[in-house]
Amino acid sequence: MELTLLFLIGFLSLFIGSIAYSGVTLPRVIGSNMVLQRDRQAPIWGWASPGEAIMITLSAEAEDPVATTTAVADADGNWQTELPAMAAGGPYTLRIEGSNTLELTNVLFGEVWVCSGQSNMEWPVSISNNSEEEIAAAMYPKIRLFHIPRVPSGLPQQDVEADWYETTPETIPNFSAVAYYFGRKLYKNLDVPIGLINTSWGGTRIEPWTPPTGLAGVSDLASISKEVEDIQANYRAQLPDKVNAIEAWSAETRKALETDAQLKPMPDNTHPLTDHGRPTSLYNGMVHPIVPYGIRGALWYQGESNHQDGIIYYEKMKALINGWREVWGQGDFPFYFVQLAPFNYSNQEGGEFFLPQLWEAQTAALALPNTGMAVTTDIGNPRDVHPRNKQDVGRRLALWALAKDYGRDDVTYSGPLYKSMTVEGNTIRLAFDHIGSGLTSRDDEPLTRFQIAGEDKEFVEANATIDGNTVIVSSDAIENPVAVRFGWHQSAEPNFMNKEGLPASPFRTDAW
Repeated sequence: MELTLLFLIGFLSLFIGSIAYSGVTLPRVIGSNMVLQRDRQAPIWGWASPGEAIMITLSAEAEDPVATTTAVADADGNWQTELPAMAAGGPYTLRIEGSNTLELTNVLFGEVWVCSGQSNMEWPVSISNNSEEEIAAAMYPKIRLFHIPRVPSGLPQQDVEADWYETTPETIPNFSAVAYYFGRKLYKNLDVPIGLINTSWGGTRIEPWTPPTGLAGVSDLASISKEVEDIQANYRAQLPDKVNAIEAWSAETRKALETDAQLKPMPDNTHPLTDHGRPTSLYNGMVHPIVPYGIRGALWYQGESNHQDGIIYYEKMKALINGWREVWGQGDFPFYFVQLAPFNYSNQEGGEFFLPQLWEAQTAALALPNTGMAVTTDIGNPRDVHPRNKQDVGRRLALWALAKDYGRDDVTYSGPLYKSMTVEGNTIRLAFDHIGSGLTSRDDEPLTRFQIAGEDKEFVEANATIDGNTVIVSSDAIENPVAVRFGWHQSAEPNFMNKEGLPASPFRTDAW
């Protein structure tokens, strides 16, 4: 008990006064076994005594330094510098010298991706398909893993409790399956080191992952942004009284420890946003500590907890994507996400359309620059919100990266996406982007899950046939059709795809 109280008193002395660093320290994301992003300057940062000079040296084994840079800690003890752009390779040793010396070993340069979301991103290799075989085969020393633990926070945190590890059968079982299968696909195609940072938490909404600047940049989310601003302002206004109460408790507790008097509980100083369900809380605790680590891009698999949002989810994705890009300061880096798989979320009236409306919002997010979407309508399980086939999810995300970021012109990376419609008598002809080498049916059966409607807005099941690179939709019950819907139900698993095996995304041509 006394040791715990002494620790709390020491912590409070840091909280009340300024932080004094006894030597150069680094965030955990900058550590041995890490992968630094190749072909661009790599940010290196940390903390030291104010005014302390720091020398950073990168060298290969038994060779002269290949890069050197310096930094000076500011008045608050913060410092940051950049290593010059390096080609893929390693291993290197990174020395950070100030009043003390830190040496990081087995450092590689390659491709770094941040992987985030809720349970389907967090879902580990150990309970994905063919897990025993996958774990036994996971010998990839150049694929490095960094798993951030679940830590919400009301205020931006500086660090996380995590380390970089090589991929082995011992380290991979509890790591994100989607992230690993994505990284493995890249590694096998690029033959360069891959760094995967997993920061995810099952059951969470998108709002906690979004930085304040992202929320503030979307007018439709003004109420959420104001909520965060008001809470932070109120918390700051209450701090003087809280600090006084803590100081008084600290003095009283020191005296009680000396006299063996009865101890009193420490005054509560919990931040109102320190809950994993509150806006910005997971960004503060699980993303901010790794900013501005050099990355190629980000993966996102989330939406189940927002499945009733409808099109407003597009605005929330805009806030997340633009917010991350702004705080990272690395431009419009690639942001690839997974469209949710079919699942029976709701039996309430109209509930079967919540998920299609979220699919629509996710598809709308493709209008944001440098984004991509992996469709999963054919590899889900309407009875299980956690489909076990994470291999294909990771592979489909990797196809976007290979085509868009790594110059693979021969890669088809998306299934058909609705482009336009034309009414032709009693039929409607649909045109698509991303037809690949042609349109087809997954099971060689007639196309499924197409519906058609007339002016009365009553949809009926439709016949759909492939005609070259288009689809013609009709029904004997509709003489004058005006709209088509495809896959517009939460449990729909349609068979329409391109010949590369990538499924079409659900859509509707109406705005009803």
